[in-house]
Amino acid sequence: MFKLNALVYSEEYKKHDTGNHPENKERLNAIINSLKNEGILDKIDCFSPQIATKEDILRIHSKEHVEYIKSFCEGGGGYVDYDTFASPETYEISKLAAGGAIKASELVLSKYESAYALVRPPGHHATENKSMGFCIFNNLAIALEYLRHKHKVKKFFIFDFDVHFGNGTSEIFYNDPNVLYISIHQNPKTLYPGKGFIEEIGSGDGEGCNINIPMAPGSTTDDYIHILDKILEPAASKFNADFYFMDVGFDGHVDDPLSSLALTDDFYEHITNEMMNISGSLTLILEGGYNLDVLSRCNVKMIDTLNNISHENYKHELKVSENTKNTFNKIKDIFSPFYEF
Repeated sequence: MFKLNALVYSEEYKKHDTGNHPENKERLNAIINSLKNEGILDKIDCFSPQIATKEDILRIHSKEHVEYIKSFCEGGGGYVDYDTFASPETYEISKLAAGGAIKASELVLSKYESAYALVRPPGHHATENKSMGFCIFNNLAIALEYLRHKHKVKKFFIFDFDVHFGNGTSEIFYNDPNVLYISIHQNPKTLYPGKGFIEEIGSGDGEGCNINIPMAPGSTTDDYIHILDKILEPAASKFNADFYFMDVGFDGHVDDPLSSLALTDDFYEHITNEMMNISGSLTLILEGGYNLDVLSRCNVKMIDTLNNISHENYKHELKVSENTKNTFNKIKDIFSPFYEF
């Protein structure tokens, strides 16, 4: 059966000009060129985003923060912090990135089984009051609150597999019982942002709704599949969300320069298939990934998978490290009041 899938993209995203920064416009060039060369763009409906309104952004970010970024960019831009760069165009393009996430979400609410917001700057490190980790505004969080406010969607499932913990998304929804945030990432003792430990489980009414899976450096596709197959489906089944997001990061790949994991191309096919089987419909939002060849190959494979979802499991005997087994056992113990893993 033909799958209805959509891509949201704009050439305007390249106007967020970061020069030779790792998060630069060549990332999107590499992805779009590979999709063109492989004929993928002929198999998927493509849409342009609209700029998120100030009202949309203020549901997540403080007025002071939004005004600061606006004036900072109007003043010529520069480094917002030690690793996050903004150009004069960045304020407007960041609103367009958030608008891309909103557009993809609305497409899934209508007739599409999946929609992929191919946006930049990324968003999952941005908190209510701070731009950080290459991120200006939190694209996913803005889209989520838009759906909650405009379309009365009640319960949300977020799975984030960027190699860096999405501290901004986690913090924004940390007390929210209607948002389940699951992040698998490199152990934060060894990588930015230094947060995302198993013990950070949410608080107040949101206790149990923040599941962190910190993976040891050197963890492989087998390690990831082993632990995710034990957590994602049981958590999704128990939580019973109305809407599913996937934060997509390619920086856990063995060839990425900014991490120490050992994921292969196979992981991105497997996890896309798995999440579509779990959710039935999925909104994907681009975060990290800094090796252009990896971005090219793995985005083609991911979108091909969206077009050809199977119900088969990964055909491979898993070789799983003791670190991964110990991590799962700890998660199982800590979350035993909430889920049966």
